Amino acid sequence: MPPTTLAAPAPPGKVSGRRWRRTRMLEVPEVRWALITLVLFLVALPVQTLGGPSWLWGSLYAAAYAAGGWEPGWAGLKALRERTLEVDLLMVVAALGAAAIGQVMDGGLLIVIFATSGALEAVATARTADSVRGLLDLAPATATRLRPGGDDEENVPVESLTVGDLVLVRPGERVPADGRVVAGMSEVDQATITGEPLPVAKQTGEEVFAGTVNGTGALTVRAERDPAESVIARIVRMVEEASATKAPTQLFIEKIEQRYSVGMVAATLLLFFVPLAFGADLEGALLRAMTFMIVASPCAVVLATMPPLLSAIATAGRNGVLVKSAVVMERLAQVDTVALDKTGTLTQGTLRVAEIRLLPSSPPFENGLTEDAVVALAAAAEHPSEHPLARAIVDAARDRDQPVATATDFSSTPGAGVAATVNGCRVEVGAPARLLTTTDLRTKAARDIAGELEAGGLTAVAVLADGNLVALLGIADALRPDAGAAVAALTALTGRAPALLTGDNSAAARRVAADVGITDVHAALLPAEKVAAVRDLTEQGRRVLVVGDGVNDAPALAAAHTSIAMGRAGSDLALDTADAIAVRDELAAIPAAIGLARTARRLVMQNLAIAATFITVLVAWDLFGDLPLPLGVAGHEGSTMVVALNGLRLLRQTSWSRHTAQHP
Repeated sequence: MPPTTLAAPAPPGKVSGRRWRRTRMLEVPEVRWALITLVLFLVALPVQTLGGPSWLWGSLYAAAYAAGGWEPGWAGLKALRERTLEVDLLMVVAALGAAAIGQVMDGGLLIVIFATSGALEAVATARTADSVRGLLDLAPATATRLRPGGDDEENVPVESLTVGDLVLVRPGERVPADGRVVAGMSEVDQATITGEPLPVAKQTGEEVFAGTVNGTGALTVRAERDPAESVIARIVRMVEEASATKAPTQLFIEKIEQRYSVGMVAATLLLFFVPLAFGADLEGALLRAMTFMIVASPCAVVLATMPPLLSAIATAGRNGVLVKSAVVMERLAQVDTVALDKTGTLTQGTLRVAEIRLLPSSPPFENGLTEDAVVALAAAAEHPSEHPLARAIVDAARDRDQPVATATDFSSTPGAGVAATVNGCRVEVGAPARLLTTTDLRTKAARDIAGELEAGGLTAVAVLADGNLVALLGIADALRPDAGAAVAALTALTGRAPALLTGDNSAAARRVAADVGITDVHAALLPAEKVAAVRDLTEQGRRVLVVGDGVNDAPALAAAHTSIAMGRAGSDLALDTADAIAVRDELAAIPAAIGLARTARRLVMQNLAIAATFITVLVAWDLFGDLPLPLGVAGHEGSTMVVALNGLRLLRQTSWSRHTAQHP
């Protein structure tokens, strides 16, 4: 039976373009057949229940069987030619067998469930493929290539670039190819590649990546990789390869069903032909063999597995975690190691002023400036800027209820900072290394403070007023309020603290790790290095859950045993690559989902024991006694109902609340 896959809708806060339109869903053939099957079943059921003519509801059911069963049936027959008995074919045969003994509605319901699960799996696969292809749109279609001599420009397709070409990247443009800066200075937003929350200053000799966004300066870049070998192109290949590697994964019970199904069919044939060979009458042998096939069929075993897992999926969905398939729920139950991204996962992805270090005042500020006054001055100077650091400083002033004055004579220097006149005072805000150029003791002390801030994982920003250094600000990515509690809960669940995998610098990574109780820190990782770190953990025998949100996390999400994306700020690629989505961005929901998955697994084991007991008793009765066919059907249906109802217990809200209480 194919894994039942739920195509997750776009989480709240996503723009409408991120939603997979209904017209796109209807382009998937499995979806069309599943809809036809469902409609036919829903029309036939009330006709039968209300006592309509048997020829009418019988025809409707027959059409539903054909619409939903032909594709898995045909696939199963083709597999038979390769000497493989697939559960797909067995389920179709079971549905037809149920119809043959008068259980037409039960067989139809089995066909509907089967067709729907296959359709939703196809939708999820198509969505992921679309997102992977869309990732290539991050790189621009054209580039401004400089002809030899560097004066003439030509607009060319990116794919025509070769190693050694010089390209001009204007302010606000995306870098067309991986390369190195040979002229110019700017700040580049490379969060799509490294996950760093801040734009990175780039000057001559520094590396840039295709698909990243240039800031306010112009850069001349020498291409060092063919466009087909850029980091962004390799991300696409890594996601595709890792997804293909995971694709053959099945539910544990399906692996057992393959052998069980072969054995059941062989036993049924023996039970029919052997008595005939010894002179038994045809009708008696056929009746016994049919009864055996019914009571030994794996319907109860299948329902022993699916109701707990699907109930857990529904309950997790109501509480903000969209789990895309029953296979994913099973994988979540097996997790013993968690790897977390930093920016946008443990942190909110928004910068804040974390520290303010005032410097001894000098003229014309002999009486000193308060923290509020410093923040107000800096915010006024930064207000015209669109830099993330500027927004953090302006937000700090507003949080302190400080008015943001109107600045004049504003200027911005890439990699250095801004300058503006605020109420007659010339204010400069920017990188200490660029603004602190004198060698007096005061400047040396300020550099020491800046070093302390940066060693603690903060971004140091100097504030000068009329040429006098008045303060240093320490700016950091805001930690999620529930990050520490979630890490503690994950540690308790798995028996080991999560690992931190981030493209951000080591100091910032270690500051966040220390705040939440993580000791295993891997920093400054490119996407391929994140995949390597996940595979290293996997080779140690661990079942790794990766939690992330960015394009740069997608290869690791695909390579992991299972994965969860943060929903509100997550990139399209991360959302579609991940196996589950934390829609509300609540880290506390992740340990709760793992706990719920483990409860579902325990119920599956209980159900399998119940189903095995029923099957064993009924089969033994049929083999060594005289089991009436109606009683065999009743026993089979009874076992199916018992395991189904047992699994549906997880639909209760208390099943989630209990895990939330245990792992707050």
